[in-house]
Amino acid sequence: MKKTETLTIALPKGRILKEASKLFKAAGYDFSALLHDDRRLIYEDANEGLRFMILRSQDVPTYVEYGAADLGIAGRDVLIEQAKDLYEPLDLKIGACRMVVAEPAELKAHDNPAQWTRIRVATKYPNITLAHFLAKGIQVEIIKLYGSIELAPLLGLSERIVDLVQTGETLKKNGLVEVEDVMNVTSKLVCNRASLKTKPKRVKELVTRLAGAVKG
Repeated sequence: MKKTETLTIALPKGRILKEASKLFKAAGYDFSALLHDDRRLIYEDANEGLRFMILRSQDVPTYVEYGAADLGIAGRDVLIEQAKDLYEPLDLKIGACRMVVAEPAELKAHDNPAQWTRIRVATKYPNITLAHFLAKGIQVEIIKLYGSIELAPLLGLSERIVDLVQTGETLKKNGLVEVEDVMNVTSKLVCNRASLKTKPKRVKELVTRLAGAVKG
């Protein structure tokens, strides 16, 4: 029986999409068709009354905030960096990684973070980076990049970087080492605040089923 109210769910591309697919399937929702067609951006599950759409991870909070999607999946890093007005009902415990400060191994050999007063950092996360160093009383010059952050110290663009790491292998291959942690990151289910009021039963059902899948 088709649901009367359709919920639109924004999903991020890449690794998180695969992990989310397994979690949703455990909760009784199957959008695995999206994994087998790179050009397909929308998938409709008429029986469950769900519409799934694939976006860049950075765009998910915007689509949800403005109501183009009722719910979405976004990393803690993206949510804190963008500070959108969203409800976060559930930590999905997927996409686990860490945000760290890293620098060239030869620099770390004689470096002491406790003595930093002013540094230059390349990152995709200027807001998080600024808050992190200001809280330590360190003046920071931030260079915002959109990819290949590890190149910045190698080419003299910055002394250090702030970026996400999962295994640390990419840092190692580029001669970089971790200096300190900034935060732990997992992906969260986020919800448009208006959808909470206009589709409360549908949202609650989805959150409850996903919460069960996370626990189980």
